[in-house]
Amino acid sequence: MLRERHVILVTLAMCVGVALTVRLGLWQVSRAEEKQTRHDAIQAQMDKPVLDTAQLLEQPDQFQQLHRRVSLLGFWLPEHTVCLDNRPMNGRTGFWVLTPLALDGDHWVLVQRGWVPRHQQDRTLLAPIETPQGVVHLQGRIALPPSDLLHLGFGEATPAPESGVSAIRQNLDLAQYTKSLHGKVMAVVLQTDPASDGVLREWPEISAGVEKHLAYAFQWFALAALQLGLYLWFQWIKPYRYVRHTTP
Repeated sequence: MLRERHVILVTLAMCVGVALTVRLGLWQVSRAEEKQTRHDAIQAQMDKPVLDTAQLLEQPDQFQQLHRRVSLLGFWLPEHTVCLDNRPMNGRTGFWVLTPLALDGDHWVLVQRGWVPRHQQDRTLLAPIETPQGVVHLQGRIALPPSDLLHLGFGEATPAPESGVSAIRQNLDLAQYTKSLHGKVMAVVLQTDPASDGVLREWPEISAGVEKHLAYAFQWFALAALQLGLYLWFQWIKPYRYVRHTTP
């Protein structure tokens, strides 16, 4: 009787453990599928024909097409350049440089132009950033605003005295920033041209990130198989072999 109760309890524990780990594995597979679907949608958006300035101004709602590639003509507004601090690239600490580009008198885009390294001794000293005058032509893709970083305090933007045209900030409140402008910021654009103007543009590739979830799923399924294997070995195979070898 005691043996039967023990087997029942062990069997129930095994069933619960296997069911739980299989469920967790399936959940990781579903997360991988969700991310792959999202990545496929982003890639499909990037594969669409490039939108030029005339098309965007004719149909401003197209500025909402996240990840859509664009080809823009406009004038830089260097007096509104901002540099976001603590933004690494290739393992180095530095700044993201953002400058508005006026497409016409009323419509602007905020261009994430590239990255510059932080000065080793003085964080307010920026590497030279060239901002060409006149009409410029750039390639990019519509992007989300830069993500906020955790920071302490609520200090104002720090001017960069050596450049005279920049302000160092930890984060950028796009709504508040737009209030200081006389035009309407239609979108944030990530510039994808080769490095120029003293900034780097080695942006990371957009990845689906499914490998991590598939690896976790494999671990959960392996744990389920291990539980089932141990149960079969200790509750059935080993006792059967013992009885077989001890029975005359």
